[in-house]
Amino acid sequence: MLKSKTEIAQLFDEKNPFTLKNGQTLKSVNVAYETYGKLNSNGDNAILICHALTGDAHAAGQTELSPDVLKAIPFYKVKKPDQRGWWDGLIGPGKALDTNRYFVVCANILGSCYGTTGPASVNPKTGRLYGPEFPAITVRDMVHLQKKLVGYLGIKQLVTVIGGSLGGMMTLEWGIRYPELMQSIIPIAAPAAHSAWAIGFNHLARQAVTNDPQWQNGYYTHQPKRGLALARQIAMISYRTHQSFQNRFGRRLQEADRDDFFQVESYLTYQGNKLVARFDANSMMTLTRAMDTHDVGLGRGGIESALSGVKAKTLSIGIDSDVLYPVIEQKEIARLVPDGIYREIHSINGHDAFLIEYDQLNTLVGEFLKGI
Repeated sequence: MLKSKTEIAQLFDEKNPFTLKNGQTLKSVNVAYETYGKLNSNGDNAILICHALTGDAHAAGQTELSPDVLKAIPFYKVKKPDQRGWWDGLIGPGKALDTNRYFVVCANILGSCYGTTGPASVNPKTGRLYGPEFPAITVRDMVHLQKKLVGYLGIKQLVTVIGGSLGGMMTLEWGIRYPELMQSIIPIAAPAAHSAWAIGFNHLARQAVTNDPQWQNGYYTHQPKRGLALARQIAMISYRTHQSFQNRFGRRLQEADRDDFFQVESYLTYQGNKLVARFDANSMMTLTRAMDTHDVGLGRGGIESALSGVKAKTLSIGIDSDVLYPVIEQKEIARLVPDGIYREIHSINGHDAFLIEYDQLNTLVGEFLKGI
């Protein structure tokens, strides 16, 4: 089994602040990351993984949950010592992202709460958590920070950048912003621009959080549990499908004397409470806003113009049952990039299929990388 350690690097400081797209600066920026495999002497066998909204750097194997890591990343307190990474089925010897061949990197994104600077980090100006005072960020800012980490690790060229959902948005941005730095990109279940449909779901999730009395305009001392849990339940419905819920739950009832009458209600309640234990509400607000502003064509002459500048070979993967980011969006990406192909995951599990259908992913990604 792969074993890794979550590392934290300070990539920017007061002498070298991080400038965001909106012109604001962060005077101290840390990045939490994990690596698997070894970087070769040429520095050109690396793969960068971009995670989704509530993901973290722990993409594969088991990570070392030392006291130092738990102190630096308190949201890791709910992880089990033997907990596998969220993409463990895709990373490791003999898998599509083969660690005997590739140096695989996954970094926690800017604005998150798993070791990279975000609203749950201490603001060096005040000595308090940033909270709602953390500046607005974009997908482009996330990628800019990842680029700094790539250089810090000594990587000269990337074999591929890969990610699903928000991670797929970052993957596209990588191909546009740094076209010479990677041989290929693999955006999965992601759009070139966030649609009104997807923005609507995020709006509901944010409303759930802000309507919680414990929200206190973001200056909470305890997580707004009910609001954050409801936000997650709303999201879970968009991540799955009618068929997946019907097959799993149908109209089956819970045990008597429970508030959740149906099993599907109990499932959603469980998923909401599970997120409350491991995520920060201000990070949720920050990251969903960043997703909503995602538009690769903004300031670049439109989507078609922006995607025409991608030089990397592109595998755009859609999910046939995805109601959040339907396949028409991934097909558009494959059509507009100069060297793009489209492939599809077949699943009843909707958007979450990119975290579930490992056999299909290993085949699609593995075959694509053989040609790189």
